[in-house]
Amino acid sequence: MNSQLPSYGATFDAWRLGAPDEWAAYTRHAFVKGLGDGSLPRVAFLHYLVQDYVFLVHFSRAWSLGVVKSETLAEMKTCASTVDALVNHEMALHVKTCAAEGISEAELFAATEATENIAYTRYVMDAGLQGDFLDLMAALMPCVMGYGEIGLSLAAQAETSPYSDWINTYADPEYQAVCTNAGEMLDGAVAHRLGTKPQDSPRWAQLQARFTKATALEVGFWQIGLNGAA
Repeated sequence: MNSQLPSYGATFDAWRLGAPDEWAAYTRHAFVKGLGDGSLPRVAFLHYLVQDYVFLVHFSRAWSLGVVKSETLAEMKTCASTVDALVNHEMALHVKTCAAEGISEAELFAATEATENIAYTRYVMDAGLQGDFLDLMAALMPCVMGYGEIGLSLAAQAETSPYSDWINTYADPEYQAVCTNAGEMLDGAVAHRLGTKPQDSPRWAQLQARFTKATALEVGFWQIGLNGAA
């Protein structure tokens, strides 16, 4: 694994390593590069933010399902705190930014979902409803950890960007702690269910496939923003 990449736990690091093409397409997407160097059109960013707000509504529901699927108190606590962070903090950034552009929170909540948004969020929910806690986590982790990695990468660039608030939100130690804590919880959940050598389990390939698919769907989600500027 590239030593420059942040480590968010053994399980996540292994899943990321198992999806190299999809992960690169996600974390190095043209939308991401535009955030970093400031070349992303404002209309594209706002279109993305509206869709991401709708996404976070469903993402919060999926993490709430994690509480239901949990088998340990540690799992329940992590899922519950993540729901709180999403609903009461991350979504607030979207509301604040969009309000400055004349877009109300009511308009955000009522926004029409893009097809790519529906595909991604329902895939995640289906993973949790059809499978167990690990299936759900494999589908959820690309978003959580990917934004942490992207935030750190963009914050390390010397370029000044009008999207610094967005970048700093995910590079911030508080969000990085969310990623680290989620990774530790994931490692514990995997050991609890699959033992100390999870990659020897027949389930590993299935979990990797879920993670890889969710990562590919993240690529499509970035495209929503660029399409909005077309």
